[in-house]
Formats: sequence, C-alpha cells, structure tokens
Amino acid sequence: MGGLLWDLVSEHQVFLMTMSTKVIGYGAGLCVGAAVPDKDAFCGRGGKDVIPLYRDAAGTEPNVTEGLLDALGAAYGITPDAEDLAGYVYALLGGQSYTRRFWNELETPGPRVPLTKDGKTFADAGKLGRKLIWLHTYAERFRGADRGDEVPQGMATTIKGVSADPANYPVEYDYDEAKCEVVVGDGRFGPVSPEVWEFEVSGLKVVQSWLGYRMKKRAGKKSSPLDDIRPERWTARMSDELLELLWVLEATLAMEPELQAMLDNVVAGPCFKADELPSPTDDQRKAPKSGGLEPDEQPDLFGNADQDDDG
Repeated sequence: MGGLLWDLVSEHQVFLMTMSTKVIGYGAGLCVGAAVPDKDAFCGRGGKDVIPLYRDAAGTEPNVTEGLLDALGAAYGITPDAEDLAGYVYALLGGQSYTRRFWNELETPGPRVPLTKDGKTFADAGKLGRKLIWLHTYAERFRGADRGDEVPQGMATTIKGVSADPANYPVEYDYDEAKCEVVVGDGRFGPVSPEVWEFEVSGLKVVQSWLGYRMKKRAGKKSSPLDDIRPERWTARMSDELLELLWVLEATLAMEPELQAMLDNVVAGPCFKADELPSPTDDQRKAPKSGGLEPDEQPDLFGNADQDDDG
C-alpha cells in the first residue's frame, strides 16, 4: 500500500494510522506521520489501516465524508476545515485515555469517534490535537505561532556518548531503573522516566522497538533485502534522533492530563448520533482516480460518528 500512497505526499499531507479490523490494545488509538507509512505502521501490525487527511497532493480534497463539515458548521456556527477535524479526532484518540476509557467497547474492532455538539469544545479539542499532531510529526506538520520547526527540547541528554568505533557498535541496550538512564552499548542517555521507557502503542514499546531495530543484530521481521543494509558505526545523528524521540514522548506524557480532561468533557456533554450525520457513499470510499489508495475501499475514520454518547 505504501507505494500507492506516494501520489498523495505533500507538505500538507498527514497519514493517520489505526486498526479497524483488529483489537486495539493499550496506548494511543490513533497515530500520525508526515511520511508515507508502512502498511503495518500503527504497532507493527494492523494491515492497511492508513488514512490520508487529503485525497490529493495539493491538499484541496479532504478525505472527509461529503457534507460532514457543513453539518458540524451548522451546529457550531462556524464551519471547521479538515485540519480542524483531524486535530479534534487526534486529541481524543491520540492520547492514552481513549483506550483506557473504552477498553470494553474496543473489544469490537475499530475506533469510534464521539463528536461533540458543542462548538467551543470542538475548537478547544482541535487546538489541543493540532499541537499533538505537530509533536508526533516531529514539528513537520501543523506548525503555528507556538509550534515551530523543531521538536521541543526535553529533559533527556547524552550522559555518555556511544562509541563511533565500528568494532564497538552496540549489540544490546538496557534501562538502568536506579539511575533512570537508557544504556546503549557503552553510551548512556537520561534522565528517562520509566513511563517514557515503557511507553507503548498496542503492545509495541516505542523506545525499545526503536533501539532494537538499530542494534548490530537487528530486531524485527525482514521484508526485503534492504533490511540487510546496516549502519557501520553509531553516529552522532543517531544519538540526536534518539533524544528527539525521548523528548517527543516526554512532551506527549506531559499533555496526557489535558488530553484526558478533554475526552472526559466531550463524553460528558451532548454528542451526535450516527444517524444525525452523513455517511460516506460507496463512490466516496473509492480511491482517487489519479491513483493513491487501494482499488476497493478507502477507510474514512472521519465519516463514522459514535453510535452513542459514550463510545
């Protein structure tokens, strides 16, 4: 699927990832990226559940059910755009509180989005979600007045650099719980909280997975001969990328209380029923004529409001 998504790449595009046919586990119910994702990008599994925000590279054709934004505008007094809606959805599903709250309901595969009827609540959630998307795309998307072009620096630093000698390329990594430090070969990074170290998306431990793929003996399955191409030495850039990942997770966890409060506020108030909003037609689910997605159906997360007010 990844190759078919290349037609849609632009500086406007973001790709949302979830699991619509398998049970979502602990952590975020939705992830986002600026780059074309692998078909199993959500947590190393999940099939083809990749949802581009736009159906064209120019960013002029939102991947949103026809009439939905107008219906929301009629209720709110101002019509939101696709990025407003993406921010709203990501504020609710991109944190960790969504899967905790709806754990039992999510035993039926596929996330459901509670859509508030309150315009201010929608706008506040959209603003919060825009910040989270900006953070999770490493400051490449949804920039704004308080969202620049770099990941905000966190607490973690390089305590001891990893050796650049090819003979000492890291063969293992570990977590020193007593010192709150990540050990990579002969290098150390910290402070790193246990919550950052154990941060997961549906069973995939993010930091540990990132490191596993970069050890001398690579972790994970191989899908092509390209997987055998390995770095010869640990570089300064690799350490920088690890720090950026740690900073992103630090900032994500710092936002969690606000994200949880926003979800609580949404479900405590009136939400749309599914039959109050338009549903995507078969034609709308088809891939763009210029190419792009799969030839059968295009997933449309934004077209499905929750069946009830709570999940």
